[in-house]
Amino acid sequence: MTTVNTKNIYRADQVGSLLRPERIKEARRQVESGEITKEDLKQIENEEIKRIVERQKEAGLEAVTDGEFRRAWWHFDFLENLTGVEGYWSGDGIQFKNQQTKSRAIKVTGKLDFEDHPFIEDFKFLQEQAGEHTAKVTIPSPSMLHFRGEVDPKAYPDEEVFFKDLASAYKKGIQKFYEAGCRYLQLDDTAWAYLCSDEQTEQLKEKGLNPDDLVEKYLETINEAVSGRPEDLKITMHICRGNFRSTWISSGGYEPVAAEIFGKLDIDGFFLEYDTERAGGFEPLRHVKRDDLTIVLGLITSKHGALEDKEEVKKRIEEASKYVPLDQLALSPQCGFASTEEGNLLTEEEQWKKIEHVVSIAREVWS
Repeated sequence: MTTVNTKNIYRADQVGSLLRPERIKEARRQVESGEITKEDLKQIENEEIKRIVERQKEAGLEAVTDGEFRRAWWHFDFLENLTGVEGYWSGDGIQFKNQQTKSRAIKVTGKLDFEDHPFIEDFKFLQEQAGEHTAKVTIPSPSMLHFRGEVDPKAYPDEEVFFKDLASAYKKGIQKFYEAGCRYLQLDDTAWAYLCSDEQTEQLKEKGLNPDDLVEKYLETINEAVSGRPEDLKITMHICRGNFRSTWISSGGYEPVAAEIFGKLDIDGFFLEYDTERAGGFEPLRHVKRDDLTIVLGLITSKHGALEDKEEVKKRIEEASKYVPLDQLALSPQCGFASTEEGNLLTEEEQWKKIEHVVSIAREVWS
């Protein structure tokens, strides 16, 4: 039995990031102390990526990632390497529930473009290791540069020009990934989940931002970025409520943005977090009107190692199928296992058991 459907979206899938092995963490410490070179680190990353690609295949996944092993962050590493963007140490991290990240931040200081981006070569290496499996690319959604970054008014005095250039840079980047062989690309986006949270929208208003305006600007920018893509390039989106050291940021069901994201975003599938009550129920899925849109249910948590009851997961899939046909559904963990290099609070072996659990349930449901 295969876990792939006719739209090349996989019944058993994953969000992308995997726990960093201690070997990589130690190598990064050694680079910082000057004990080894960046080239030494890259070789270690290569070896570890080869290992975990094979492990993903053994677990039964058909789409494999590099685990984001070359990154410290799920978003900043990509965004900092866009032309016109700079990373810096801000003094303040991102606040999660009872946890705070390191003080990394980004700033737009010049005209945006996608030029010599290192992620293209990173993908080519993954493609070599993937073989007959699909090599999946995960990058932050265009909206994340605006949502998490600061825009220097000297670089962009006109916000409309900023969003136009942002879409153009992403459009160019997506084409470059395609030319490198990519046929499965995932956009990771926390903004949509924050726009579902009363607490987070109030904070946005306090900053002088209008949540309704953000919805419109992000819809327009993302759609322009993915427009005109080749028919055989599948683009999905993961909507995340925050994931750092097994903690989170936002709560709230998808209802406030469901009509917009399911009805207006021109992508092929959504990875939705449904591992806790913070995500609300499946009712917002009634806004899915397209029969070519795949909904990947994140019913398996990546935040702890305990395995979910298989029959309960099946019941929840059945419940979701009341709103979206079973043929349009798939299963995955609710998020990656290491959105930052620190990783969530579970062991590597527990991580693999989670992934195997996803594959096992998917095979039983869609056999």
